[in-house]
Amino acid sequence: MFQLGKTIVSEDVVKKDFLCNLSACKGACCIDGDAGAPLDAEEAKILDDIYPKVKPFLRQAGIDAIEEQGTYTETEDGDLETTLIDGADCAYVIFDDKNVALCAIEEAYNQGEITWKKPVSCHLYPVRVQDYSEFSAVNYHKWQICDDACALGQELQVPIYKFVKEGLIRKFGIDWYIELEKVAASM
Repeated sequence: MFQLGKTIVSEDVVKKDFLCNLSACKGACCIDGDAGAPLDAEEAKILDDIYPKVKPFLRQAGIDAIEEQGTYTETEDGDLETTLIDGADCAYVIFDDKNVALCAIEEAYNQGEITWKKPVSCHLYPVRVQDYSEFSAVNYHKWQICDDACALGQELQVPIYKFVKEGLIRKFGIDWYIELEKVAASM
């Protein structure tokens, strides 16, 4: 671990390799598990605001889940997350013709319908950020469904921090990312 401003960063973020391999995993991170994507309060409001423009991109099961549970849900601990379909798939998941999971929010963004790409936690994956009162912990979330992504990242020599560069800049800013690059170069 090392400190970078008000963040504590796991060395895995700079030392381990990762590159999504959707042809291998088919987007399993969006359909496996038992929790939705973490959201902050501002993102939850954005989901409420953009839902009418995202809805045409959703599959019926996602629409049904959102209309029953809301555009996001709150856990027993008070954390906010994307709505799930029957406790599994993210409600915002759609599938392409090869049965690869995609994000309806990102598709609406790509089509120019909205200006918000997707929740930052999705943009950062496999990096997870836990905010505390004095700092944020920036960690690599190892999950066996991403083994193919780790292998591809290693083959192509793409460190995690480079794979999620856009998400890290979105979350922490360009100056923070430049400092992260300096730390990575010295390791």
